[in-house]
Amino acid sequence: MPTPPQDLPRTAGELRAAGHHPISVREEIRRNLLAALSDGRDPWPGILGFDTTVLPQLERALIAGHDVVLLGERGQGKTRLLRALPALLDEWTPVIAGSELGEHPLAPITPASRRRAAELGDDLPVLWRHRTERYTEKLATPDTSVGDLVGDVDPVKVAEGRALGDPETIHYGLVPRAHRGVLALNELPDLAERIQVALLNVMEERDVQVRGYTLRLPLDVLVVATANPEDYTNRGRIITPLKDRFGAEIRTHYPSTIEAEIAVVRQEAHLVAEVGDPLLEVLARFVRHLREAPSVDQRSGVSARFAIAAAETVAASAMRRAALTGERPAIARPVDLEAVPAVLRGKLEFEAGEEGGENELLTHLLRRSLADTAAAHLSGVNLRPLVDVVADGHPVATGERVTSRELLMALPELPVLHEVARRLGVSPGDPPGRIAAAVELALETLYLTRRIGKDVVDDRVVYRP
Repeated sequence: MPTPPQDLPRTAGELRAAGHHPISVREEIRRNLLAALSDGRDPWPGILGFDTTVLPQLERALIAGHDVVLLGERGQGKTRLLRALPALLDEWTPVIAGSELGEHPLAPITPASRRRAAELGDDLPVLWRHRTERYTEKLATPDTSVGDLVGDVDPVKVAEGRALGDPETIHYGLVPRAHRGVLALNELPDLAERIQVALLNVMEERDVQVRGYTLRLPLDVLVVATANPEDYTNRGRIITPLKDRFGAEIRTHYPSTIEAEIAVVRQEAHLVAEVGDPLLEVLARFVRHLREAPSVDQRSGVSARFAIAAAETVAASAMRRAALTGERPAIARPVDLEAVPAVLRGKLEFEAGEEGGENELLTHLLRRSLADTAAAHLSGVNLRPLVDVVADGHPVATGERVTSRELLMALPELPVLHEVARRLGVSPGDPPGRIAAAVELALETLYLTRRIGKDVVDDRVVYRP
């Protein structure tokens, strides 16, 4: 956790003398968001594919001071978007030292803090809280209780001798502890309806009521939530009064372009080996084909995490191949794509009646994606010389025990291979692995268009006439 600057005020008196005035969390976010937009700074670093759709809507909602629910399929970046909100808060904010709820020294809200402020006056000690500590996230599960969210009587405090009717016997839940910050509720429809009722006062009156206590806390909380449309309408739902209290409902979506899909994978995937842009494009097209396939349950969606896991699997296959052959550096080739369907089949939901054909469907769509990628990059390239060379007795082998140099040595020097490499972003001085990946993609394209054949023997793939 960052250390606050030493020149910040350390008492309420110093804070008041510095001209500090408490402002609401909504005003704080509005001010910082407008400043970023005016200065041309990106308020949402790391958020990709939402520039002209989701982000403008979210910015309008935050400027208006609305609570927000993000509605979208799984893996559309809803949680990532919520976790970007703390960056719009001030980096440091003053709190009363020792207060449970992080109250402002000049605006205490709990009985204990008000009593301390009255007793100590300007000597009330002040601490500084970093903006990352002002973000509270809760996964809304069916077993969540009112006590978890709002609070309950603390039996330990009662056992210490305090009266049962004393407001200071309350143990505060997550909502009060998010005071002067952002409260994020993931998968809100999974909350039981009676638990959602407990949030009504928080959303409208901005206070909490615990059991029969008359305690009322004027909370300053920005509430943001996520929901899945399928859960929203079937398995669970947001009750109508709570839904009405959200000022904005914003629909998210999967990346709308191939480039955005690749950018998300590049940013999020932890690749143990090099995976070139052409192979990432194959995976991006693969995911998009899956989102359009009638055999795949589109109500569950095909998460962006699928493409990320696919890229990581391809990189792992390349690393394993490098370990078997001793080739360095480890660079993925099209042969490594074969690991994707078997490893990631369980991440998809298929329609009823499709049992048994999952592997065939995934293999077909993966090959289609590779063909689409090749068509996008190699259109106009005459691959006939490569077909003739293979037909003249130069079969080319690849596989997990075939190095890139061995693959390249099976072919004579051909101008068309230099053109293929150039079209796929590979330079002559690049490592053999990158060149071999480009050549192998061209060979696989010729096989898919039935211009050459392919035999699979054990762990070797041989392209032949």
